[in-house]
Amino acid sequence: MAGGKGGSGKTTTTLGLARALSRRGAPVVAADADWDLPNLARLASATADGGEPAARAPTVVDAVRPAGELRPDRRGPTVLSAPDRPGDLDAGRVLGALAEAAPDDSPTLLDCPAGASPDAAAPLRVADRCLLATPLRRAALRDAAKTAALARRLDCPPVGVVAVRAESVPDGVGDLLGCPVLGRVPPADPEPLAAPSVRSAHDDLASRIVDEYGADRWRVA
Repeated sequence: MAGGKGGSGKTTTTLGLARALSRRGAPVVAADADWDLPNLARLASATADGGEPAARAPTVVDAVRPAGELRPDRRGPTVLSAPDRPGDLDAGRVLGALAEAAPDDSPTLLDCPAGASPDAAAPLRVADRCLLATPLRRAALRDAAKTAALARRLDCPPVGVVAVRAESVPDGVGDLLGCPVLGRVPPADPEPLAAPSVRSAHDDLASRIVDEYGADRWRVA
């Protein structure tokens, strides 16, 4: 999950999509790859339902330690937080180890750092594809286009874009970013993930992602 700037909706969309895929029976892994500004596990805990315990999430490093086994189940996404001491680790090496540890038939979502920085490059090098999340403001779209260009250079082409906090999507967004618009998430405050309209939008997005990319790769209904 990549985006042009902080606040573009990446983390909320990562978690919402992970839960939507889980509702389809997929054993999902969702990992925080934004180690400087990590909030995926915090958001998961704050919005936990019966399928996701609010206990401290394991870190990405915990998941790839030799003594541990990454065994995602179908009751809810396995959410992995950022390392406790990220400055001591090579992000590319850790995320590469995560790719090896995750079962081949499990959707594995990485919540990337914003923009086209070197920090964003590490998860994009590991991922097969990226999904762009962006508001429809001019500056946000411009930055999302830069992120899309970086992803393509790193052999991680965008599978599509999701417009966040959007009432509608004008023609031309897909052409601007060079990939199809796969979803639109409506605005919903103050807790978007609790809104039925947002949940429905993430369910629709999950269906499109499976159809476009994961039908013959993942264990998903």
